[in-house]
Amino acid sequence: MDRRDFLTSSLASAMAFAFAGRVAAADEPAAAPAGDQPFGFAVLKDEARALAQKPWAEPTGRVPARFADLSFEQYREIRWKRDLFLWRNDKRGFALEPLPAGSVYKLAVEVYLVDGGHALPISFDRDRFDWGNTTPPEDGVVLPFSGVKLHRPTDGDRWPEFAVFQGASYFKATVRDLRYGLTARGLAVDTASPDGEEFPTFTRFYVEKPEENANSIRLYALLESKSLTGAYRITLRQGEETGTDVELTLFPRVDLGHIGLGALNSMFLYGPIGRVRQDDIRPAVHLSDGLAIKTGAGERLWRPLANPSTLQISAFGDENPLGFGLAQRARDFSDFQDLENRWELHPSAWVEPVGDWGKGSVVLVEIPSESQIHENIVAYWRPAGKIPAGQEFSAAYRLHWQASRLTPAELAWVSDSREGRGSSDARRRFALDFVGTLPQAAELRPQVTASAGKILAPIVVPNPATGGVRLGFELDPGNAPLVELRVQLTDGTRPVSETWLYRWVAA
Repeated sequence: MDRRDFLTSSLASAMAFAFAGRVAAADEPAAAPAGDQPFGFAVLKDEARALAQKPWAEPTGRVPARFADLSFEQYREIRWKRDLFLWRNDKRGFALEPLPAGSVYKLAVEVYLVDGGHALPISFDRDRFDWGNTTPPEDGVVLPFSGVKLHRPTDGDRWPEFAVFQGASYFKATVRDLRYGLTARGLAVDTASPDGEEFPTFTRFYVEKPEENANSIRLYALLESKSLTGAYRITLRQGEETGTDVELTLFPRVDLGHIGLGALNSMFLYGPIGRVRQDDIRPAVHLSDGLAIKTGAGERLWRPLANPSTLQISAFGDENPLGFGLAQRARDFSDFQDLENRWELHPSAWVEPVGDWGKGSVVLVEIPSESQIHENIVAYWRPAGKIPAGQEFSAAYRLHWQASRLTPAELAWVSDSREGRGSSDARRRFALDFVGTLPQAAELRPQVTASAGKILAPIVVPNPATGGVRLGFELDPGNAPLVELRVQLTDGTRPVSETWLYRWVAA
């Protein structure tokens, strides 16, 4: 993982977490967690349930002052020694690296090892860390943990990381031969709300000792915030993709009117559609370029992302969705021309609900941004209605981190979306490239609709460069401040492509 990739997530998270002021810096030792204790998912649920019945208490974990004040570069030099990763030499298929608190990660969390139905806390030992140019803590001073990293062996004696849980309820994973990219959250609460967003935090991690030569690793997490508590069981597998099975139960202290399940955060600065003009040699800068949805009725939707001039919130109503995710469909170096960040090497993430999620909507939040360090894209499932205080809420989903473009196998899909000036200054020209299984261009019937304004001159022509077709059309928005566009290719009787959606917003 290169420097800019790490800062992209960490700096954006540091601005969003809003917990830095909640943890007092102190040079006295932090309180040690309790000793060996019985543990299981039911035990964690019981504890979360009991906590929810008590008033919210501010976190009490303390980070020694000089570590709280470290720059991020200084913090990055402090690492658990690689040869001391837990289970590295036990042939268990996974290794665990506890992460220190400090710098932007000021909230102390507890980390436990689970073995045989019992949980034992990991104690701080300064000799287990490489400190770089930072002086280790003095005798008796404890530097708390802030999260965990998971490692998987490869050829030779390499143990590259593939997943990290750190900061609020954020976590991310990568795929072999790719880099870290977009991030996930255990829960989103009141995202983009006028009253402000709440950021629940994983305050404890319980990592289960894997079986010998295991193909999966499981951890549990306690979620806490002012409005709720939660118990999570998360199972990770790494193969051609990295799979994350998430099971959760929430315990609301108050009525919850706006939560986000399967929440994903990403970055879209600019691309060939809705481009923010920048003096930059790179043709595109983004971790993801679109939102993919498979509705409960089986329709496949593709919504290219934008970096708008004002906050934009889109809600795609549905019942029992089959999946949604943020994809990186641009997969060639030429799409980005960025030798440092290699945006084409970042994964897509697909959320697959387990069981029926009922009525609600996939929500897409697009936040204006002028820098690639900000995660300005959020997508999640918002259940309809409220969850009353005191009523437990459970859900489960599989999160697939993939190198794929999240495309439908049975339909043609949009490989590129482009926008520019039309035949007059008042009009906008769109060009959509469809690839996949398609009839001849002459047999295709474009279905192009707009919520306002007029659609002009839609035409489908072969694209020999892609082996597919290109659909071109113009939009005359008139005086409309925004226009919702919808495009689908049919053969005259049935759809042969995914449905392309886009919100055009007047500058």
